[in-house]
Amino acid sequence: MIESKVSRGIISTYFEKMERNLELDVAIVGGGPSGIVAAYYLAKAGLKVALFDRKLSPGGGMWGGAMMFNQIVVQQEALHIVEEFDINHEKYEDGLYVMDSVESTSALLYKAVHAGATIFNCYSVEDVIFKSNVVSGVVVNWTPVLREGLHVDPLNILARCVVDGTGHDSEMCRTVARKNGIQLATDTGAVIGERSLDVVAGEEEVVNGTKEIYPGLYVCGMAASAVSGTPRMGPIFGGMLLSGKKVADLIIKRLNGDA
Repeated sequence: MIESKVSRGIISTYFEKMERNLELDVAIVGGGPSGIVAAYYLAKAGLKVALFDRKLSPGGGMWGGAMMFNQIVVQQEALHIVEEFDINHEKYEDGLYVMDSVESTSALLYKAVHAGATIFNCYSVEDVIFKSNVVSGVVVNWTPVLREGLHVDPLNILARCVVDGTGHDSEMCRTVARKNGIQLATDTGAVIGERSLDVVAGEEEVVNGTKEIYPGLYVCGMAASAVSGTPRMGPIFGGMLLSGKKVADLIIKRLNGDA
């Protein structure tokens, strides 16, 4: 019967997909623009990468533009990434370009998947795998399990590198520091917390703060701002795109044995 064939097709292929991703080169936690861009460039380089996002629709804050006006701004420095993703854009002024936020987010997701990245939605990463003082994977559960406070044990996924792309909350960095009593690569050794808005400083520092924050753990996007204590920047997304590419480049260099 067609009804059982539909269900069987979904179940069998989903679990095949899940099993293929139990051991990864890179696990990305958080599906905002920086994480998606990182997934694209990592997959394009031939690495096995999966992105885990707790929401039904990955994309972070890019979907909503600014105050639900679904337009966003990027600056000249990030235009080469916009063009690689084939996103329509219109010059505004002073090296600034405007784009439709829905098209932009859709394009990032489409390109990442077609490059070979796997995206899991409705997953929450509640912890990391921590071996010999190195972050070595992620601990995942269904988002509704955690949201409802159900006592259900998670599953484990090994990864050579983990990327914290969880945005303002910088959840992976906080978890690693809190649970393991370690020092992060910040001025205080802990998550400092983001500062108030400054577009110029925020755009520069989100890229500068994109780095390996602890062995095996990288940080990008707004999580990089929150961890290092730099300003937020509002609905200008060039820094997010550049941060995603930078973290991918760092990991590619490391995993290729060049660093």
